[in-house]
Amino acid sequence: MFTLSPIGFVTPWLLIALAALPILWIILRAIPPAPIRRAFPGVALLLGLEDEDSEADRTPWWLLLLRMLAVAAMIFGFSGPILNPEPVETGSGPLVVLVDDSYAAAPDWRPRLEAADRRLEAAASTGRRVAVVALNDLPPEGGLPLRSAADAQARLDGLLPKAWPVDHAPALDWLDTVDEGFDTLWLSDGLAGDSRAALARELQSRGALTVSEPPAPRIGLQPARIADGMVRLSATRSTSDAAQTIDLTGQGPDPAGIERELARATLTFEQGATEAVTEISLPPELRNRIARFEVEGLRSAGTVTLADDTLRRRKVALIGGDSEEGLELLSPLHYLREALVPTADVLEGALSDLIAASPDVVVLADVPALAPSDKDALEEWVAEGGLLLRFAGPRLAAADTGRAEEDPLLPVRLRVGGREVGGAMSWGEPRTLAPFPEDSPFYGLAIPDDIEVTSQVLAEPGPLLAERTIAELVDGTPLVTRKTLADGQVVLIHVSANAEWSSLPLSGLFVQMLERLAVSTRTGTPDAGELEGTTWVPETLLDGFGALDDAGERPGVPGEELTQGVGPDLPPGLYADEDRRVAVNVIGEDTVLRPAAWPAGVVPEWQGEREETDLSGWLLLLALAALAVDVIASLFLTGRLSGKRGKAAATAAVIGVALMIAPQYARAQDEAKATPIDEAALVAAAGEVTLAYVRTGNAQLDRVSEAGLQGLGQQLFARTSVEPVAPVGIDIETDELAVYPLLYWPVEETQPAPSSEAYAKLNAYLRGGGMIVFDTRDGDVAGFGSGATAEGTRLRSLARPLDIPPLEPIPNDHVLTRTFYLLADFPGRYFGQSVWVESSPPDAERAEGMPFRNLNDGVTPVLIGGNDWASAWAVNENGSPMFPVGRGFAGERQREMAYRFGVNLVMHVLTGNYKSDQVHVPALLERLGQ
Repeated sequence: MFTLSPIGFVTPWLLIALAALPILWIILRAIPPAPIRRAFPGVALLLGLEDEDSEADRTPWWLLLLRMLAVAAMIFGFSGPILNPEPVETGSGPLVVLVDDSYAAAPDWRPRLEAADRRLEAAASTGRRVAVVALNDLPPEGGLPLRSAADAQARLDGLLPKAWPVDHAPALDWLDTVDEGFDTLWLSDGLAGDSRAALARELQSRGALTVSEPPAPRIGLQPARIADGMVRLSATRSTSDAAQTIDLTGQGPDPAGIERELARATLTFEQGATEAVTEISLPPELRNRIARFEVEGLRSAGTVTLADDTLRRRKVALIGGDSEEGLELLSPLHYLREALVPTADVLEGALSDLIAASPDVVVLADVPALAPSDKDALEEWVAEGGLLLRFAGPRLAAADTGRAEEDPLLPVRLRVGGREVGGAMSWGEPRTLAPFPEDSPFYGLAIPDDIEVTSQVLAEPGPLLAERTIAELVDGTPLVTRKTLADGQVVLIHVSANAEWSSLPLSGLFVQMLERLAVSTRTGTPDAGELEGTTWVPETLLDGFGALDDAGERPGVPGEELTQGVGPDLPPGLYADEDRRVAVNVIGEDTVLRPAAWPAGVVPEWQGEREETDLSGWLLLLALAALAVDVIASLFLTGRLSGKRGKAAATAAVIGVALMIAPQYARAQDEAKATPIDEAALVAAAGEVTLAYVRTGNAQLDRVSEAGLQGLGQQLFARTSVEPVAPVGIDIETDELAVYPLLYWPVEETQPAPSSEAYAKLNAYLRGGGMIVFDTRDGDVAGFGSGATAEGTRLRSLARPLDIPPLEPIPNDHVLTRTFYLLADFPGRYFGQSVWVESSPPDAERAEGMPFRNLNDGVTPVLIGGNDWASAWAVNENGSPMFPVGRGFAGERQREMAYRFGVNLVMHVLTGNYKSDQVHVPALLERLGQ
């Protein structure tokens, strides 16, 4: 392809014809030779007569220019001009596709792969060998891992972004083992790296280097923090050229356990600024439910920040005797209030009222006994998962509680009296704390030398005492004991909560111990020293797109490593240590995003922001219009436009010009404006099987939906006894829905939300047995429900008011896998992604001898996916596929499976779950080979 700036030509040799234009000008301007004059007397008889037809002696210059323009437009049109053409593959040696597979590449992952696919297709046409190298994977051994372009495309399509940054140093070391030269296509994530420039210079020395890099700034969401009772949200970006506004949402479970949007905020980057901050006020109940904040519409691990204990303020109920006025420092609750108020919601009052408030922790400070009703209520609360923290004191030491037998609300039996300096069970001097054992939650905490204990309550020796002791003094006597009570815990600190028996409440160690017991939380991320000696087990992990996955059986991580930054050994996610949670996020509080810097001669390009546009049709249309104008002008110059015949000819010429332009306009109008369905059509639709789609307002998208259902209808007619009529487009605001068994709803980012009346109609349709097929058409790369794509986010917004039951990915024994064809996957133009349907009943069991459970309970009201089924089904006026699917035979096989899924879908809607009946078991077992 020959290119001139942004325009390329498929057949550039036709442009040679432009050289003939000057010759054409000379020919058209040539003056015929003058006639020979002969005197003829009879000419006098013609004097006074006028000739109605006149001819010019030469063609006017402006008409010649118009004709030249028409000829030039035809030449350009037939030469195949293309605006913004893809670069042509001109190399012949090896090609290396280098991929920055980091979290920063996730928001535009699909466009970058599509750009690389086009480059690989060009390489395949020239027979080039290709190597695909993902920089977050281990460098390949033994030189370039060259393979065919087709195999490289499969390798490229299988890559996914990782949830951590890219380190370019290993790739630089790997190149030292490669001797041969090669060209490079580098799919950059747009962020600076320590070794990026050095790697680029090395690649330049090996051959041509092309960098594909998105122009949009990379955005990172920093951890949410509590500041003066407000939730502080901040973000950073890599460039600061223009002002930018982003929307943030807080996601978490509602009281029913269903994840929803619980909070929303807007962040604005001012022009020239790379940081943006906002604060929102949330009630403690709502704030404690938030599991993560994320940037709406950007699917990346860097645009998600997980919430941990630093965002949650625990509710701590304090119960204890107060001191006399003026002696607050002697109060058993004074130091607890000072330690907890900055990081927790402190509740005080009657025990029965406090338990009704559902606190996270109940603290009894020197409370020896409780009323029977209060004791039973507190014991039940602890057994359900509560934490009871008790402090000793003079009253507990003097009481009989826990002496004769073990009290359920005490971790150990206590000895009568206490132990103090100068008492009956005296120490010679105050005792200090012993180092915390490895199995203690306090392990790793530094013990100040000035902490002394002068009094304590003693535990009765027994076989369980050592097991329940989590802190002790240097003489081996217990300082803190703990036991489990059903799902809860009871902890006793054997000294008082004030400074009367020890200096522990006066130290910073006291606050740290409360944090380790999950009584209070920190306002910021703990440092490595505070985490030393602890082990944290991952619960949920973030993938590169910012979706949460279960961590499975991954081993625990030493606490001091949680602050070293994310990577393959420490993926971002939520890590737990008993009741405590720490979030490891990709973007930290001090993270700075900087744009990638490239050496001289490297200019990043981004083909994904502009599509190729074929200009041939417009140029040929211009040529025809110019010729039509030429006809009218020629008729005018020759005087043939006068009279009725002339006017008729002029009218015909104008109509001809209009007809050349009208088809494009008429088609656009037809696409943008659908004919409403009248009552007769509604009655006809009720008497036939009519597939319908929801009109989105996007004419192109609606045309694909119609063509897709048309193609599916043809397959149903050919393969089954179902004979559907032509599909119809539905306006959910005005049209009746009950006559349509299935509504195909393609989700479009800018689609307006229906009115409340339309939602009521949709809910009635779902309750009446109808099915809505939601298709986000995005391949569902990040997983349904993550909101990671613009379409996925819009789907969640559109579907929120609908009466949709709990959903699950289609199980292997769902009836959709066998209503007509036996299927294991449900592809469209994309494949391999989850498809969601109504959850199976929890009591559904597989009967003996059946390969599937008894799911004979109706049709799922919704089906949600992102495989773009309509594009795979769509056919044009000739019945040929409208869009390509995959490549070669594998692509046609994928289209066939898409048709089979469509057939299964319609048969499921029309017949329900009859294939779960026992009568079908023998035939199904035979087909399944069982």
